[in-house]
Formats: sequence, C-alpha cells, structure tokens
Amino acid sequence: MRLIDSNGNQVGVVPIKDAIAKAVESEMDLVEIAPNADPPVCRIVDFKKFLYEQEKKEKEAKKHLKEVEVKEVRLSPFIAQHDLQTRLRRAQEFFDKGNRVKVNIRFTGRQMGHPEFGHQLLDRVLKQFEGKIKIERESRFEGKQLTIILSPTK
Repeated sequence: MRLIDSNGNQVGVVPIKDAIAKAVESEMDLVEIAPNADPPVCRIVDFKKFLYEQEKKEKEAKKHLKEVEVKEVRLSPFIAQHDLQTRLRRAQEFFDKGNRVKVNIRFTGRQMGHPEFGHQLLDRVLKQFEGKIKIERESRFEGKQLTIILSPTK
C-alpha cells in the first residue's frame, strides 16, 4: 500500500505491517484514503481530528448553498389596476432573488360563480412576466382559491 505520513509527505509503497507499525509508533491512526487506487493509499492521521476537519468542510460547503423559498402573492379577481401593479412589482422582486412565487386568487361569496374572471387575471399576470418565468405547476382550484406556482428562468 502507498503510505502518506502525518505531515503529508509520501513515504512510498510499504507492506501493511510496516504501515501499522509506523502509525502505532507515532500514536496516530492509519486511515485508508483511496481504497480503489492501485496500490491503495493510506494516511497516518489523528482520526478524530480528521473527522472534525471533514465536518467543518461540509458545514462550509452548506453555507454557500441557497435555499429556494416559495413566496406568496395574494390577489382577488376584481383587483384594481394600481393594486395589481404593486403586487406584480413585489412578485418581480421575489423572482429577482431567485425565489418561486405562488399566486393565489381568492374568491369570496358570489365571485365563486364566475371563475373565468380569475383565469383572465392569471392571463394578465402571465403576460406581464412573459419570457421571464416558467410555470412550475398549472393553475387549479384549491377550495376558494385559484393557485399557480411560477419560478424564474435562469
């Protein structure tokens, strides 16, 4: 097996018994780094310290990952034009940050008898963001709400 000492220097190809003896002599552990290599590569390290450093690297890698959130924009089928523009600007901010947006159109009372107004409003919203977004989940009714999930294109 190929042996690397605790300082990172290559000792060379040595028998397993010699590698174990060197690890015991330095009061450290013999860890197999690359078992599929020819010959296998082993390293003399303090195993607890090795595990700690691996854990630290994994945590550092997780810091740089961004979680995509689902933000929500609530509308009503008879929303005023200015209110709609305000909500769409807010949705654009969410898209700019890389988040998905769930658009909810809430129906109340007699409005439930005219779902076509909700679909017309959804068409206006989709036309506003045309080319900038993709539809992640088609529109559908969930109780008294018409919902659609949109995500930004890269």
